[in-house]
Amino acid sequence: MLRAGSTVACSACRNLLPSRVGLRFRMPLQKLHPLSCAIHHCFSPSTNPQRPPHCSAARRFTSLSRLPIRPAKARRGGHGRQQQRNFWAARLAARLLKLRYILLGSAVGGGYTAKKTYDEWKDMLPDLSEYTWIVPDFVWELSENFDLDKLTSALPEMEEIAKILPDMEKIGENFTFLKSLLSSGMSSEVFGASGLRLLLETASEASLKAPEIHSATAAVPESGDKQFKKGLLRELILIQQQIQQHEEEVWRAAAASNSWPPPEPRPNPAQSPSPTQAPNPKRKSSDKEKVDQLQEELLRTQMKYQRMLERLEKENKELRKVVLQKDDKGIHQRKVKKSLIDMYSEVLDILSDYDSNYNTQDHLPRVVVVGDQSAGKTSVLEMIAQARIFPRGSGEMMTRSPVKVTLSEGPHHVAMFKDSTREFDLGKEEDLAALRHEIELRMRKSVKEGQTVSAETISLNVKGPGIQRMVLVDLPGVISTVTTGMATDTKDTIFSISRAYMQNPNAIILCIQDGSVDAERSIVTDLVSQMDPHGRRTIFVLTKVDLAEKNLASPNRIQQIVEGKLFPMKALGYFAVVTGKGSSSESIESIKDYEEDFFQNSRLLRDGMLKAHQVTTKNLSLAVSDCFWKMVRESVEQQADAFKASRFNLETEWKNNYPRLRELDRNELFEKAKNEILDEVISLSQVTPKHWESILQKKLWERVSTHVIENIYLPAAQTMNSGTFNTTVDIKLKQWTDKQLPHKALEVAWETLQEEFARFMAEYKGKDQDDIFDKLKEAVKDESIKRHKWNESAMDSLRVIQHNALEDRSITDKPQWDSAIEFMEETLQSRLKDTESVIADMVGPNWKQRWMSWTNRTPEQHVRNETKNELERLLKLHDDHTAYLANDEVTTVRKNLEARGVEVDPVLIKDTWHQLYRRHFLQKSLFHCNLCRRGFYYYQRHFVDSELECNDVVLFWRIQRMLSITANTLRQQLTNTEVRRLEKNVKEVLEDFGEDSEKKVQLITGRRVQLAEDLKKVREIQEKLEAFIEALHKEK
Repeated sequence: MLRAGSTVACSACRNLLPSRVGLRFRMPLQKLHPLSCAIHHCFSPSTNPQRPPHCSAARRFTSLSRLPIRPAKARRGGHGRQQQRNFWAARLAARLLKLRYILLGSAVGGGYTAKKTYDEWKDMLPDLSEYTWIVPDFVWELSENFDLDKLTSALPEMEEIAKILPDMEKIGENFTFLKSLLSSGMSSEVFGASGLRLLLETASEASLKAPEIHSATAAVPESGDKQFKKGLLRELILIQQQIQQHEEEVWRAAAASNSWPPPEPRPNPAQSPSPTQAPNPKRKSSDKEKVDQLQEELLRTQMKYQRMLERLEKENKELRKVVLQKDDKGIHQRKVKKSLIDMYSEVLDILSDYDSNYNTQDHLPRVVVVGDQSAGKTSVLEMIAQARIFPRGSGEMMTRSPVKVTLSEGPHHVAMFKDSTREFDLGKEEDLAALRHEIELRMRKSVKEGQTVSAETISLNVKGPGIQRMVLVDLPGVISTVTTGMATDTKDTIFSISRAYMQNPNAIILCIQDGSVDAERSIVTDLVSQMDPHGRRTIFVLTKVDLAEKNLASPNRIQQIVEGKLFPMKALGYFAVVTGKGSSSESIESIKDYEEDFFQNSRLLRDGMLKAHQVTTKNLSLAVSDCFWKMVRESVEQQADAFKASRFNLETEWKNNYPRLRELDRNELFEKAKNEILDEVISLSQVTPKHWESILQKKLWERVSTHVIENIYLPAAQTMNSGTFNTTVDIKLKQWTDKQLPHKALEVAWETLQEEFARFMAEYKGKDQDDIFDKLKEAVKDESIKRHKWNESAMDSLRVIQHNALEDRSITDKPQWDSAIEFMEETLQSRLKDTESVIADMVGPNWKQRWMSWTNRTPEQHVRNETKNELERLLKLHDDHTAYLANDEVTTVRKNLEARGVEVDPVLIKDTWHQLYRRHFLQKSLFHCNLCRRGFYYYQRHFVDSELECNDVVLFWRIQRMLSITANTLRQQLTNTEVRRLEKNVKEVLEDFGEDSEKKVQLITGRRVQLAEDLKKVREIQEKLEAFIEALHKEK
């Protein structure tokens, strides 16, 4: 290392050294800036142009100097100034180059570091390409199938939406006018309750708030419209307070003038007249006129307000319909979330199938509509559903079974049955007529033969804008007398159905009473008072009020009914409605208009006998819906706990009784049995051809052997020569083939197919076979065989084949000859054995059997035995005797027996002779068969120059060949056609049984099946109830 001492290499280098550094300090030249050193040495004249090696090394490896650079002292002389200027220029250039290199190096290093960090992070991330299948395909294809720009441009603007909304300014002006009218024009109150009062009272109760209003209010942001609505609500509350004040003043004025007694005594002693004061008639009349005038003015104001509310509700209904329609028409189809009422209705549907008697397990709320026949139950339901959906009749029973109607809100007014996908448009008259016809057909179908009503429930869903959400059950009308054409137990059946529904402690009873008839004729009120004596869940509805007002001489009777003072029953509320003029052609809108006009002009409302919130079906539907949901919220969790306990009990029973078996319900067991049966049918098609042919040949010979022996072989053997034998055989075979043989062959084939099918179904049973399927398999087998019809079109071809086989007489080789002899010998031995058995039965036990078994012959057997002995002597004398006895031979035998003291009948002699000759013939034929074993040589020479004739062997060979060919033909028809047709029939039977629930119940029975069914139903009910409760809590 070069060190600075007393002498430095040059004067320029000395100038770079700080002045405070003495000679004693040794400063390395590496601390100097390398570029400055290079420039300095380059321009210095005293320096050696040859750089020492260590200077180059110092310039290459030194670091940047961090010492402050001080300016050098100026030297005298021009040459020194030039060197100083050159030095400062070099330093400036060095600084600039230094900054550029720092920036460039930092950029390169930072970029490299960032790239390395990005690569490390990228390697750490998982590969998500394998999980692209999770995303549905329509998401990837969305941009291809839909033009989002067009959809955005198609959406309505805010100005168009604003046109749909109601004009809130006009509504505010109307309410301002109403406020000024009430505040300036009325100084006293008029008796009566308005619809506004009902609205505000119900709105103040948290339990009666509509969920839709809460959701709509929560969704609207704080804006000017919301503030305006709040101001409008304050105006309504102010009007309500003014009406209440006026009511109090009117009651005080009424008490003062004694015009009518107040229903609720609220006298004011300060304002009531003293009994000593004499009333002034003029003042009384003026007060009464004033009261009447104020009452009419208040009614007009109420009607105006009511029309204003109806207009608001109509606009709100139209707006909700538009919103629901837009939500219903989404860009792509998605699973629609079920509403609360639909979820609840599904639970009730499952319960109706699971427990048709509605026992203690089913305490879920529903609105039960009961009433006398023709009291107007169906009309009230139609007004609530806003459609004429039920069949109608004039004075006759139309409701023959319970109808469960689930009402819910939707964009379109439609109806649908639970077990059908067809939607009925309730806005079209043809769909309404079709719906009424379908309901009537279902009612008549549910009624069993010999009955008038049925307990089977028909489930119907009705949706539409503005419909109150609830579940109602319309029951058959209660009758007092059974008329002609009805079943004798109709009255009791209706009472039992009504009690079964009303005894549910959580059911809301909607008691319908006809107001046009005398109250004393009511039957349903007594029934309702028995089921709900305290009236905690009963709503009383008085129908046909228009007729009642017209017919009754005392309108106060209607007031007594509505106030609950006439009937012994109690109720939560009382309502009076009008459901039309009695014409079946009236529309819902016309009925609503008629009802509104009636109550506007009715003196029942004007005179204060009815309150405004107690009239119209609209107020009724609101009250019933509120009670229904209140009952649901109070009882549904308790019912869910009850089903949970029931599920635990059933699961415990299954684990204890069937620990190693799966919980298969009836449908799952049927599917398992169906697969087993189809496997058995498939295995039937795998039977080998050899097996089919052997079975067919054996069974066919068993069927025709008697005919061959008795009608062909025995008659032909009685002939004297071979020519006559062959002629007789050919004639009889031809007749047999033309008339009987093909039919017999087809019968044998059909029976063989049935037996094999039954054998496979029986042999399929193994260690895993379930005995619970035995009844089902037997029914399927019988029904399949019953439906199967053998194809007889192949009978003609089979007849030709059999005829050609029997005409052939050429035995080609010795094995065929031996086979025919064996076949003949087996047949004859079998027949001989049977014949000897028949003879033994005729004559009774022989001497050995009598001694060994201690049995004796009967008198008839003794006679037959003597006859047999006599006929055997005759056969010994005439070995070639014919098959029939002559009359003289019969007489000889009878006389010989009479000589021995045996009385015998000629018929018995002939019968005994037939069996004996048969045995004698078979024995001779067997002997002849043994002789013919070596007769094939003579057969080839056509028995020329031979006494041996074996035509009977040729006959049996022809029969044997015919059997073989027939079996082969039938086997082909079986495997190619009949087995497949039978398999098709089995599948059809299984499909029919699978669609018939009653058939499955009959064929798959047992405690195990019922327990599995109960477990499935209870689990399904519990799960749906829990989902409903969760949704109910979310809505709160």
